[in-house]
Amino acid sequence: MGETQNAENAREQDINQLLKVRREKLEALQEKGKDPFRITKYDVTHHSLDIKEGFEALEGSTVSIAGRVMSKRVMGKASFCNVQDIKGNIQSYVARDSIGEESYADFKKYDVGDIVGIKGEVFKTKTGEISVHATEVTLLSKSLQILPEKYHGLVNTDIRYRQRYTDLIMNEEVKDTFIKRSQIISSIRRYLDSQGFLEVETPMLVSNAGGAAARPFETHYNALDEDVKLRISLELYLKRLIVGGLERVYEIGRVFRNEGLDTRHNPEFTLMELYQAYTDYNGMMDLTENMFRHVAQEVCGTTTVTYGGVEIDLGSPFRRITMIDAVKEYSGIDFDQIKDTEEAKKIADEKGVHYEARHTKGDILNLFFEEFVEEHLVQPTFVMDHPVEISPLTKRKPDKPEYVERFELFITCREMCNAYSELNDPIDQRARFAAQEEAFAAGDEEANHTDEDFLNALDIGMPPTGGIGYGIDRLIMLLTDSPAIRDVLLFPTMKTLEK
Repeated sequence: MGETQNAENAREQDINQLLKVRREKLEALQEKGKDPFRITKYDVTHHSLDIKEGFEALEGSTVSIAGRVMSKRVMGKASFCNVQDIKGNIQSYVARDSIGEESYADFKKYDVGDIVGIKGEVFKTKTGEISVHATEVTLLSKSLQILPEKYHGLVNTDIRYRQRYTDLIMNEEVKDTFIKRSQIISSIRRYLDSQGFLEVETPMLVSNAGGAAARPFETHYNALDEDVKLRISLELYLKRLIVGGLERVYEIGRVFRNEGLDTRHNPEFTLMELYQAYTDYNGMMDLTENMFRHVAQEVCGTTTVTYGGVEIDLGSPFRRITMIDAVKEYSGIDFDQIKDTEEAKKIADEKGVHYEARHTKGDILNLFFEEFVEEHLVQPTFVMDHPVEISPLTKRKPDKPEYVERFELFITCREMCNAYSELNDPIDQRARFAAQEEAFAAGDEEANHTDEDFLNALDIGMPPTGGIGYGIDRLIMLLTDSPAIRDVLLFPTMKTLEK
């Protein structure tokens, strides 16, 4: 133990000395009037990938690149360095005779991690590597910290998530994931815009956080001396816009749920909800299937994607099955044959499915689904027709009023979206809110509260409407083969470290 501690102390002393040297180098530059932090701009003409892909046209041309020095080899009068930018990295050949003796002396003192601008001629080395032969090297920012070793230093996931900036520098696949994230969201927007949808923005601070079963974060609005909540959903405001005559609307934005953290959940995440007048949940299924294919093809170049070593087929028609049929298939229990809540609880006891005293037959059907079915839904599957008890904002099925016109899409055993034929009957909606208030009083902290202004909007009249909510982060996980939600959030929620 003592030897380990001594080695750690020695390592810390070495690092402190290296950090001290970097600050001394900065001070020396500043004394000579070469403070890099006084430089305000640098004209970049090309990025690394542009030069590599366009080499035939660019060979012999002068280019200007900028980026972070990731490696450096000094060999007397000539040196090589590798510069990393947004599109990749490229080698630069830096010779004393090409940039001048004083500039070369400065360059030799630059550190890995420094940000430089390099102007020079595009050429190919004897070993065939496309490079830039520098004629000017400009130090644009001095790195006062030491980057981790490329293959050993940044494997601690906690540090990677807390210091995402370092993670992006050191792990190219991480940078690629977040570039793809941006492309996915842009592709979604293009698809919906092409279908006549209007992108809108609705409030994040609300007096009544409804539209989903989740506990909200609460805060106080000083100017109004009112307690307010962070939204848990986008639904109730978007539906108000449907009432107002905006027939197709969507919003992509952050929502906040005061719940736990795991591989699938983060307290703040990106949700997209869309609403379309004069359609139902069948229309939402068609739209979802088409949109998922569009985005996969546009961003990944294929409708067959690999997730966790399993091929997921987004090109074939998605399976459609009712919740009752799915539970019957995987548990052997047919809830159509169960008369009431008492019988449902008896069967749950026999099957070892835990429930709470307040749960009804519909709740228990959903518990059976979670227990026996979800783990089997690897390929795209629409699970339809949920019990009314767990769907307070959804239109009932005309021929089976204890169930509603709702579906959830599951891929890789995860819920990817949740959709309804929206409830537009204000009388039924008021009764559903009342049932939710009773559930809250009985101990359900995730139950919805009555929203009188929303009910007033429904009184004015909302057309038949299909609506859907997508967990954007989960879609990005699927299309980037990322195992945890933190891997697709630039800055995931982390417990603050004690100082």
